[in-house]
Amino acid sequence: MSLIVGLGNPGTKYDKTRHNAGFWLIDELAQHSGLSLRAERRFQGEIGRVTMAGRDVWLLKPTTFMNHSGQSVKLLSGFYKIPLSQILVAHDEIDLPAGDIRFKYGGGHGGHNGLRDIFSHLGQNFWRVRIGVGHPGHRDDVIDYVLGQPAREEYRHIHKALIAAVDVLPDLVSGAGERAMSVLHSR
Repeated sequence: MSLIVGLGNPGTKYDKTRHNAGFWLIDELAQHSGLSLRAERRFQGEIGRVTMAGRDVWLLKPTTFMNHSGQSVKLLSGFYKIPLSQILVAHDEIDLPAGDIRFKYGGGHGGHNGLRDIFSHLGQNFWRVRIGVGHPGHRDDVIDYVLGQPAREEYRHIHKALIAAVDVLPDLVSGAGERAMSVLHSR
């Protein structure tokens, strides 16, 4: 793993919305590492670099809106020649209950527009951190739901899951993906 991307929308209007769960993971990882992200216009995002499991790993929060996240990921991964298989994308997942979290390699976009845009720019064979935010109950309510804030208890469960993911990321970075999944999925 050489690049960890968190998906979300820029601006204070969206900071606390479910759709920014990917940003929350990057923020948790940066805080855990004592890192401050910096804006980098050429990559259309906020970036930083941490050392994890003896490797340098880039962190990226695209400052494009969610539907254009692939542009930012392509710019940074292209500049540093990071293969798609060494990219981890963290995103909100309505098909998981709030506080559930899963690693996954490859697969479809499941209607997630941020993933869809990354697919269009780079392909789909990359790692993901699927951060459960729950489902509103009906598909017509999804947009308002993901652009809304979770209840305090929901957020508490999501935050605990983010901490658990940060704790096992060194295993994933070092190439022990199966171990990382086993530990995270059994919590």
